[in-house]
Amino acid sequence: MTFEDVLIRPVLSEKATALREQNKYTFIVAPSATKIQIKEAVRKLFNVKVVDCTTVNVQGKMKRLRGPAGRTASFKKAIVKLAPGETIKVFEGV
Repeated sequence: MTFEDVLIRPVLSEKATALREQNKYTFIVAPSATKIQIKEAVRKLFNVKVVDCTTVNVQGKMKRLRGPAGRTASFKKAIVKLAPGETIKVFEGV
């Protein structure tokens, strides 16, 4: 698995924006990615020093539209904490 395959996309929510003040950045990652792979991918792609990585498996929500109930897709989310003074330029101004 390459570094580009590990990180799928950044999370741009209100909660993720509030976490950026604590130097934490949130990404949707591949379900099979480990914390070590996520740290390495962020370090190599954004050229920053990663201090900590927390992962969360988010279960899909039950949804229903006229017919039988269905479920939205489940995904894996990673919250990456950077060393003090480090930033990811892609997130700036968003």
